[in-house]
Amino acid sequence: MNYKDYYKILGVNKNATEKEIKKAYRKLAKKYHPDNNKGNKASEEKFKEINEANEVLSDPEKRKKYDTLGANWQNYQQGGGDWQQYARQGGNSGQTFHFEGDPSEFFGSGGDFSSFFETFFGQGQQQRSSRRAPRKGQDVTASLPITLLEAYEGSKRTFEWKGKKMRISIKPGTKDGQKIRIKGKGEPSRFGGPNGDLYIIMQIQPDARFQRKGDDLVYSAPVSLYTAILGGKVEVPTMTGRVKLTVPKGSETERTVRLKGKGMPKNAQKSQFGDLLVKLKVKLPHSLSSEEEALFRKLQKISEKSR
Repeated sequence: MNYKDYYKILGVNKNATEKEIKKAYRKLAKKYHPDNNKGNKASEEKFKEINEANEVLSDPEKRKKYDTLGANWQNYQQGGGDWQQYARQGGNSGQTFHFEGDPSEFFGSGGDFSSFFETFFGQGQQQRSSRRAPRKGQDVTASLPITLLEAYEGSKRTFEWKGKKMRISIKPGTKDGQKIRIKGKGEPSRFGGPNGDLYIIMQIQPDARFQRKGDDLVYSAPVSLYTAILGGKVEVPTMTGRVKLTVPKGSETERTVRLKGKGMPKNAQKSQFGDLLVKLKVKLPHSLSSEEEALFRKLQKISEKSR
């Protein structure tokens, strides 16, 4: 029986961080998952091996025990494969190991692990399996692109997951990155427990008109030089239709005018709303006629005299 190098199985080094181990596991689990390799026995065995490695390396306490054990594996083999004797004798290395409880709690609930662990940590496995509570299956996350209008109004979406059609409700005011939990639609448990959950992550797509800032919306409104100087009205869009906006006299470009209650819903009941922040973009006139240019020069002279 050969020693199993779990770091090699996940393709990480022994100093790998928790994040690196998690990333490596997810990548390999996706590649070798039975759903993606139906009828492929080699992939199924590889998937079990990957899960076994992750079972140990993703848990700090289990990883510590495994690292301690791995350094003395040859001594253990020479001791005849008796774990209890090996532990009492300090691994024939003058070192005493302190493993609390049954060493077999190091691993899952039996049956899904290799002969390496069955042989090495098998004692007490059957007793522990009977008293261990079933573990929940792994949760799964998936992204769902939605429009800003869907996030504003709310909507119903139907999508396919593992060959089955599912329907979810998107509530008004949904934010980018917000999760919807669908209980029991994740991965099945390997230990007889309940399925994991499916989390749908909302990804709000860029909108051609508005930028979202929390519950507020931002819109850039083009304004003529004359309206900016003299004041006036401009028409701007909102999520429910176009409205007239009053531009104050002497408005400079980038000035922001707030329209109360024209932003995103603050709750699913749409009883409160954010605001629409309209940024004025003053447009300079181009291709002036000779008459217009003459009037601007006259205005320039008047302005200089008044200083």
